[in-house]
Amino acid sequence: MRTHLQTNLDQYSTQAQAYLDSPVHAQGPDLARAQALVAQAIPASGQALDVGCGAGHLSFALAPHLSHVVALDPSPPMLATVQQAARARGMHHIEAVPSSAERLPFPDASFELVCSRYSAHHWTGLAQALKEMRRVLKPGGHLLMIDVQGEEDALVDSHLQAIELLRDRSHVRNRTVSQWRALLADAGFANVVHESWPVHIDFSSWVTRMRTPASRVAMIREVQSDAPREVQEALAIEADGSFTFTTGLFWAQANV
Repeated sequence: MRTHLQTNLDQYSTQAQAYLDSPVHAQGPDLARAQALVAQAIPASGQALDVGCGAGHLSFALAPHLSHVVALDPSPPMLATVQQAARARGMHHIEAVPSSAERLPFPDASFELVCSRYSAHHWTGLAQALKEMRRVLKPGGHLLMIDVQGEEDALVDSHLQAIELLRDRSHVRNRTVSQWRALLADAGFANVVHESWPVHIDFSSWVTRMRTPASRVAMIREVQSDAPREVQEALAIEADGSFTFTTGLFWAQANV
């Protein structure tokens, strides 16, 4: 029986190009906001670590504002895609490193910025990962976390988590804002700023990108169609299965 990490690697090892080309991942107001925050708070000489970098969109967005960016991911095909795309963009100061979020292979106080985007909902050890991210930050350094938000309403959240898991076996959990705040405080972060944006998900491209089997696609559609009105309205579920989730951004500072 495979471990969760093996499942994760199996899911993404053949889909790096699909994620590089995905409009949901390649653009969005969260990326623009991340650029603005980093440009304002991190010196141009600063170094950043992008944890669970995936196809590298956050690294690419922040690289023009930094002297060095380490793009870290456990998937070698993802890292190869990042390296190739970085070279094509002339971003030779992006370095790809293979590792997982829970064990960062860097000394204490190595970076001015540690960040992650659309990755944390795959991590089984999020609390430990955040403590590792705090460890490798310099005193007063900044953390930037962007991910799909869980729903505070338990009924809505149960349905969201169910369709996420049916679509992607490597899904663990979208955390709610209150859960994020507790995790960040416990890991040693303060001055937390939270922003969020609705994101429309086209159902067909969403399941195609993950190569979700037809049997699971049918199960997702059944969960959606059988969902009570409160869930259908909260997730704005459409006739073709398209829906809307919320992307949350958390900007915090390491306690000194």
